[in-house]
Amino acid sequence: MTVPATVAELVRQFRANGRIVIVGASLAGLRAAEALREEGFTGSLTIIGDEPYEPYDRPPLSKQVLKGWVPADHTTLPRLREVNAQWRLGVTATGLDRAAKQVRLADGEQIPYDRLLIATGTRARQWPNPDEAALDGVYTLRSRDDAAQLQKALAAPPSRVMVIGAGFIGSEVASVCRELDLPVTVVERGSAPLVGALGGVIGEIAAEMQRDHGVDLRCGLGVSSLEGDSGGHVRRAHLSDGTIIDADVVVASLGSIRNVEWLEGAGLASGFWGVGCDAGGRAFDINGVVTDSIYVAGDVARSPHVLYEYQFLAMEHWDNAVLGAEAAAHNMVNLEPHYRPHLLLPGFWSGQFGLNIKSVGVPPFGDEIVFTQGSVKERHFAAAYGRRGRIVAAVTFDHGKWLEYYGKLIEQSGPFPPPPPGWDQPPDMKPIPAEFPQPGVPTAIPDVVLTGHDPSERAAEFRPRRR
Repeated sequence: MTVPATVAELVRQFRANGRIVIVGASLAGLRAAEALREEGFTGSLTIIGDEPYEPYDRPPLSKQVLKGWVPADHTTLPRLREVNAQWRLGVTATGLDRAAKQVRLADGEQIPYDRLLIATGTRARQWPNPDEAALDGVYTLRSRDDAAQLQKALAAPPSRVMVIGAGFIGSEVASVCRELDLPVTVVERGSAPLVGALGGVIGEIAAEMQRDHGVDLRCGLGVSSLEGDSGGHVRRAHLSDGTIIDADVVVASLGSIRNVEWLEGAGLASGFWGVGCDAGGRAFDINGVVTDSIYVAGDVARSPHVLYEYQFLAMEHWDNAVLGAEAAAHNMVNLEPHYRPHLLLPGFWSGQFGLNIKSVGVPPFGDEIVFTQGSVKERHFAAAYGRRGRIVAAVTFDHGKWLEYYGKLIEQSGPFPPPPPGWDQPPDMKPIPAEFPQPGVPTAIPDVVLTGHDPSERAAEFRPRRR
């Protein structure tokens, strides 16, 4: 038998009899399982999840669920095909033995694998004071249970809601509160809402938008402490300037934490920003050597991107979870030269205060911004971000139909300022500084993060921020 024939037979045998374990019953985990079956894998497939639920959709949690339009338990993701998997739900993965190729579970069981996909995603960062975090009325928003509990609290209704952190989730929660006619105070350490993700120029527009909708927005401040009553329910918050705000619902929107603790000691390039992998989803070990049997997908993955100087990107986006999982699944059951890269151009959308905000590319990679279409005054516009004479990102407020145009320019490393499409160019198209915060300035961590060139992250020191 020739070498190519032998290799083809080994692939065929693995597809028929191999053992694949997916840790993370998430969007990425489910779509990877479906893709594996679509690729012809008929072997053993195990999906492990720490929540007791099958994979569910997260974007509706901060929108339709909080408004009371959709019950939290109605967000289960549809199956695109039968996956014929063994589901291990409600049990946490606590360790990885790469030598024995086993995943250790909290109940003591060891699950063997031939190929492993890490899709453990992220969790909400809790309020840093455990006693204050335990007060009734203090919430985070990440899981289905989080959304159900917060929706019930908002429906009570509370006398005032305080949102700590004005990133996308915090801003969407504030928007829902105003739609429900609830008084809401938003406290943000940065200079404006969304400043970490979109920069200070767009942040000021977002700040004006929030205030116009009745939000009590306090920027440049932190929350020093939360105070409860004798019954253990939160009643007020003490701000860093000495102000005291009465609130009986507090939402801590402090960003997310990648679920990588269970990988401690496994020798993988895992850390604060997730698990380092190549563009095909293959995990790096701590020395930057690619592994052959471990793959990563979804929010927990960080991989180099050709359009952004091969810096590692960590992306908390729906499309990244789906397309990254499909690429990883394909590569798990194929060999060179059939590997497939995952080089998604990042993009996101957020519905808040009656507007649809969409972005493509990596805005924090840019240092300049130019308004290319529409009207800032009417909050109906498109703007592009540039770096060293080329376009690297774009953002639109209720102008999303042009996003594909800007995306193609970014993929082609088009010029900055870009040639604007359409007819609604603003009178002043002069680039100005985008005003992103300097590294180390406390603010909301954006959904797309540039994390440098080191797959092991060992060159950097990261310190959790306090609000």
